[in-house]
Formats: sequence, structure tokens, C-alpha cells
Amino acid sequence: QLVESGGGLVQAGGSLRLSCAASGRTFSSRSMGWFRRAPGKEREFVAAIAWGGGATDYADSVKDRFTISRDNTKNTVYLRMNSLKPEDTAVYYCAALRGWAQRRTGDVDYWGQGTQVTVSS
Repeated sequence: QLVESGGGLVQAGGSLRLSCAASGRTFSSRSMGWFRRAPGKEREFVAAIAWGGGATDYADSVKDRFTISRDNTKNTVYLRMNSLKPEDTAVYYCAALRGWAQRRTGDVDYWGQGTQVTVSS
């Protein structure tokens, strides 16, 4: 129901844009988010966007570098990642959130399968 794309290998300082295509039922009227899991670490919150797109939330580690957006006509949410660092290397997961301002993995109703992002130094 959530299908990510756009991951890959990029050099430090580079950019990538992740996309997440959702079914209408999974996407409609929901806040959406992105999480990531780095090797050997727990899955962590990255960014979220409210249904209308007017409110966004970011983890401190990505603020001012990443931008979350959505196109409700296409049932798609995006994550634009600029100024990538090696510590951004992780599997990135799209998430359909239970509500706004939810940052815990337990607050996610649906997960995508994940897409690998690797940043080389």
C-alpha cells in the first residue's frame, strides 16, 4: 500500500529525492512521514507532513537539509534530501501516521518496504 522509490548511492554533499506512492485508503486524510534505520540502530523519525501540507515536522538532524512534501492528487509524498552526509546512510521508510505530531514507530499504521540510501564520503 506504500511503495517507496528514489533511493541509491550518492556522494557526500549530493542530493536525492525519495517518493512514496500510496493507495487512496492509506493516504486519504492522513498525516504522512518518513523514518529511517541506519545499520545497527533503531528506526528513527525523519520528517512528517500534515494532510493539507501546511504543517511539517523534522528531526533536528535533518532540519534545513531535508524537505517533505506531498501531492494529494497523486497520493504521493516526497522527501527531498540535500547536503547529504555519510551518517544519513540508512533504509528510509514511508509511513502513514495515526495522527499529527506522531514521531514514534508505534504511532504508524502502515509502513512501506523501505528504500536504501547510501552516502559515500
